[in-house]
Amino acid sequence: MIATLNAPKDDRFQVVTEHTPDTLFIDPSYLGIGRGPDALIIQLTLNEGRTVEVKKAFYRAVTDGLHERVGLRREDVFINLVEVKKENWSFGNGIAQYAS
Repeated sequence: MIATLNAPKDDRFQVVTEHTPDTLFIDPSYLGIGRGPDALIIQLTLNEGRTVEVKKAFYRAVTDGLHERVGLRREDVFINLVEVKKENWSFGNGIAQYAS
């Protein structure tokens, strides 16, 4: 799925959190989309610059993949991309590895 965003092969830094219904609030009908109790939020922070078409293909690939692999309803997948400039990353050693 991530390949559609053209991320480097080993660029995998993930935070996975689980919430109870009391600590995660997802509107059940925002924008006319009926969400159920299994709804989830996926948020990715990535370098800016991908086209709208690439992003749409990514959303579709993730949603379809979750539906096909685990039976999650497509309506229950909320995806948010947070784009940042390349100089806003340090992968260690106090160095901005992507800054030019």
